[in-house]
Amino acid sequence: MSNIKVECVVKEPSEIGESPVWEEKDSTLLYVDIYGLRISRWSSLTNQIESMPTEAYVGCVVPRRSGGYIIGEGTRFAAVDWQKRSITTIKHVDTDKGNTRFNDGKVDPAGRFFAGTMGIEVRPAVVEMKQGSLYSLHPDHSVVRHFDQVDLSNGLDWSPDHRFFYYIDSLKYTVDAFDYDIQTGGISNRRMVYRLEKDEGIPDGMCIDAEGKLWVACYSGARVIRIDPQTGTRLQTVKLPAAKTTSCCFGGKDYTDLYVTSAYKGMDEESRAQQPEAGCIFRVSGLGVKGIPPYAFAG
Repeated sequence: MSNIKVECVVKEPSEIGESPVWEEKDSTLLYVDIYGLRISRWSSLTNQIESMPTEAYVGCVVPRRSGGYIIGEGTRFAAVDWQKRSITTIKHVDTDKGNTRFNDGKVDPAGRFFAGTMGIEVRPAVVEMKQGSLYSLHPDHSVVRHFDQVDLSNGLDWSPDHRFFYYIDSLKYTVDAFDYDIQTGGISNRRMVYRLEKDEGIPDGMCIDAEGKLWVACYSGARVIRIDPQTGTRLQTVKLPAAKTTSCCFGGKDYTDLYVTSAYKGMDEESRAQQPEAGCIFRVSGLGVKGIPPYAFAG
């Protein structure tokens, strides 16, 4: 095992930091603060953070091929013009409900934006159950609802060979796999590939490496775990100095660094004093594996 190093790189804490995406062109990390109502970009070259406000809880942000970003904010897919700091609605979802919001999302290998909803939290990680759905926004701006009855839609990614889609509904405490059709964006044949152990916390955001292994951020677990979805085994655990680890993505030179977001929402003063870096973003280096560059929305 190589020499693993964990360092706090984004020291401005987020209430709930989420949806990290590496932007290779500018060597920046894109992310959101869901409850802080903002989208941010941290430059690894200058250490500067640029942010813009959102109008509602923003669960996820992804790059757009034509420039700017797409977000899952409140119950709408929306386009972000970063230069103008403006947000424009593309499509609303969950129009039959009044108590949901978007959570995690990611672009598939064909340029579709998959993102899921959840019931609004009563308190962190405590939600009204079965209120969420998994959606995809297609390049023609049509929206597909893949399934409903979701408790807390969370991490998602695709296998390097594009045959499988991996997905987390956090309060099931499992990582699930589907067969994936890259031509249509269809998913089928859901099955469990890993169940978290008691001390591992709640599965949150995740990403995949070039070897097809999944890295899962464990909320309340102060760790990221690497699992093999083919065998259902945990291969590695990386501990972090923030209990509420929320998501992760690969970035940096050759995508060899793992960036991990975290949260401080719901922590009392004593807990925050014990975890002064809660809500910050960490860079894990020396893992000896590479990630896959993120895809951009094609519409």
